[in-house]
Amino acid sequence: MKPTNIYKYHISLRMTEDKGSHTEIPSSIEVDFDNHDNIYHIIEKLKEKEPFNSEEEVRQFAIGLKMFSGIMLKHKDSELFKDFQPAFIAFMKKLKGR
Repeated sequence: MKPTNIYKYHISLRMTEDKGSHTEIPSSIEVDFDNHDNIYHIIEKLKEKEPFNSEEEVRQFAIGLKMFSGIMLKHKDSELFKDFQPAFIAFMKKLKGR
C-alpha cells in the first residue's frame, strides 16, 4: 500500500565549474522525485541540531540522504543494498536520536 502523504520535489543541477575533465556533459540535469517526508521540515530540524559547519551542508546532506534513502526503499530487495541496510538503519536511528 502506498503512503498517502507523498511530497513531490523537483531539483535542477547545473555544473558551475569544470575541472578540465573535457567530457561531454549536459548543461543541466533536472530530476523529479517523491518522498514520504517533508524535506524542508527535515532541514529545519537538522539546523537545530547543528551537525555540520554550515546551513549549506545541512541542505546538501538532507537532500542527498532523502534521495538516496528513497531509492533504497524502493529497491529494498535488491542485492545491491542487502549488506548496507543494517548499517543504514543504525545510522538513521543515531541521526534521529541526536
